[in-house]
This record gives sequence, C-alpha cells and structure tokens, in this order.
Amino acid sequence: MPPRDPEDDKLVTLARGARGRVGAPQGAAVRDDTGRTYSAASVALPSLAISALRLAVAQATASGARGLECAVLAADSPGADDDDLAAVRDLGGAGVPVIVVDRRGDELARLTT
Repeated sequence: MPPRDPEDDKLVTLARGARGRVGAPQGAAVRDDTGRTYSAASVALPSLAISALRLAVAQATASGARGLECAVLAADSPGADDDDLAAVRDLGGAGVPVIVVDRRGDELARLTT
C-alpha cells in the first residue's frame, strides 16, 4: 500500500486512541475540510448503538463541518459497513478516502466513498 500522508497518520493515532481509551471494538477519526479533527469510539448501550465512524461524522456535523477530507477506522476487520461509508459520503461527498487500520495502526484496507 502507498505510504500514508502525515496528516492521515494523525488520524490513525486519534482513532487508535479513541478505541483504546474505552476498550471499544472500534475507534475512528475524521478530518474536515478546514483541517479540524474529530474522534470517537463505538457505543453499545441498551438504548443506543452507533459505530465509531458514524459518531465521528456526527461530531463533525454537529460542529459545523461542511465536508470531509479523510476518515480512519481502527477495527479488527478490514471493512467498514455500508452505513459507515454512507455517513462519510453524506458529509464528504464521493471520493473521500476511508483508511482501515488494526490495533497497531497497520493498514488493512483503503476504501473510498
């Protein structure tokens, strides 16, 4: 896989940190079109379940972001589900890269919306 941009490496660090802080199955981070970053861990409560990537997109949206440049998902599987990709596409449009990494930050896949 091609080397990652240093700015994307920052997202990897944020996604891994969000996952690790709470021991969640997923962590995610996104960078908006102005360079601001948002990170989140997946939530699994009896009354609320949301993936890390959708929550990171929701945080960016709630903060006024108008677009996304990149997203990172830290998870043990190499894919993001269709709803995750749809959330990134809804805010960022088509073509936003979604980098999937494992616990160590090794790249598992590079997807696009």
